Amino acid sequence: MKKIIISLIIIATLALIVGVLEYNKSKAEQTIAKQTFKLNAIPVTVTTAVITDLQSELNLIGTIMAGSDVNIVAEAGGRIIRMNAKPGDYKSAGSVIAEIDSEFRRASLQNAQAGYDKAKSDLQRTEAMFKEGVVNAMQLDQAKYGFQAAEAQLIMAKRQLRDTRVTTPINGIINTRMVDRGATVGMNAVIANIVDISTLKVKVNVSEKDAFALHIGDKVEVMTDVYPGITFSGSVMSIAPKADDAHTYPIEITMKNSTTHPLKAGMFGKVKFNSIKQTQAITIPRKSLIGSIKNAKVFVINNGRAELRPIQSGNEAGMLLEVVSGLQSGEVIVTNGQNNLRSGSKVTIINKKK
Repeated sequence: MKKIIISLIIIATLALIVGVLEYNKSKAEQTIAKQTFKLNAIPVTVTTAVITDLQSELNLIGTIMAGSDVNIVAEAGGRIIRMNAKPGDYKSAGSVIAEIDSEFRRASLQNAQAGYDKAKSDLQRTEAMFKEGVVNAMQLDQAKYGFQAAEAQLIMAKRQLRDTRVTTPINGIINTRMVDRGATVGMNAVIANIVDISTLKVKVNVSEKDAFALHIGDKVEVMTDVYPGITFSGSVMSIAPKADDAHTYPIEITMKNSTTHPLKAGMFGKVKFNSIKQTQAITIPRKSLIGSIKNAKVFVINNGRAELRPIQSGNEAGMLLEVVSGLQSGEVIVTNGQNNLRSGSKVTIINKKK
């Protein structure tokens, strides 16, 4: 009898345990179902795509370059016997910055001068003798050809001697000097580099759309971090007819250097284009994008569900982004919470912003 009672107690205990487990399982399933029901509608913040006036300006970063940047080349080979330039020196166009040993070339010039003088005298005598009938026309022609050849030799000898004096082709400041006095250089060797920064160029790259909106002569403003608050005036000098590998168009801007706030070549400049006409376009917040600007997508709300839609973006205006195609004015798009969405997800709008 005692064994029977113990067995009943064990059976009752097991039944109680099974009952408790079934009850807990049921409660857990109900909790999960409630949470699932809640998550079926994902909370999001939205805004409306609207037509706005885009700012009539374009701001880009460019590189400031010298108006002229020229390598000074030796047109004669030989040993440098004199050097008249060092980095930082200002030189006017035509200034002699280096002299190459010219002893042999002077001797060649003397020889050419002597040959020229002789040929000239021979021609004069032959012409006089031709008039008297002493020589014939063929002999006169030979004298003329001899004189012309001697004259050509003299011209070349003078040029070869002049080439031993290396001169600057432009006004400017010596940027670098490649050789020193006593060095031997070959013909066409680079002696120095000279830059003219009285006029500067700024190079920037613009998009296809902006390249067609800009024109030669358009006025721009240039600012630098070196002179905060100081604005330099310039104008568009050239617009490349062909895009580069990044599908942007190089543009050159020219401007005068300032004497009170001088700029140097190689600096960065913030270029502000003011000539782009103001336009109206559909805009959305930049933060609503899914993916990059080049492959932009947004979630559009239709009948309480999110639809992932590709769009074509245009210019940026502060925190706003122009939409070229893919959206209509008045459509509602998600600005926050899109990371939890898939196309077709149910949504709950928690704070609609316009």
